[in-house]
Amino acid sequence: MVTDRVGDFIIRLQNAAMIGKASVSMPYSNHLFAIAEKLKELGFLSSVKVEDANAVKKTFVAALAYDKEGHAKLRGVKRISKPGRRLYTTAVTAHTVKGGTGARLISSPAGILSDREARKQHVGGEDLFEIW
Repeated sequence: MVTDRVGDFIIRLQNAAMIGKASVSMPYSNHLFAIAEKLKELGFLSSVKVEDANAVKKTFVAALAYDKEGHAKLRGVKRISKPGRRLYTTAVTAHTVKGGTGARLISSPAGILSDREARKQHVGGEDLFEIW
């Protein structure tokens, strides 16, 4: 049983990117699907779709994005807030990742936001993870 669904999701993405896999399947939850949609918006995923929408155990498939040379756009991830230690940030302290080439995802009252969007909207929240 997995207790950290967000951590499991990002590690699955990282492992799939390392071996060149095209997509990753995950159990569906609204929170994870919102994170996947934000990663698609940021360009790390090429598509996200729900499979078996009427099934008891829904799943969704996240297809990884690759560049022209065949390298995954997702290079690495770092989990910040964990189940045993929740870390929060304000809009002012939400700094850039890897000089702006990466992103920090924040779970806020306005939804899942990247560090840029959090600074722009002046919203803080729980630091989920960094991705580059």
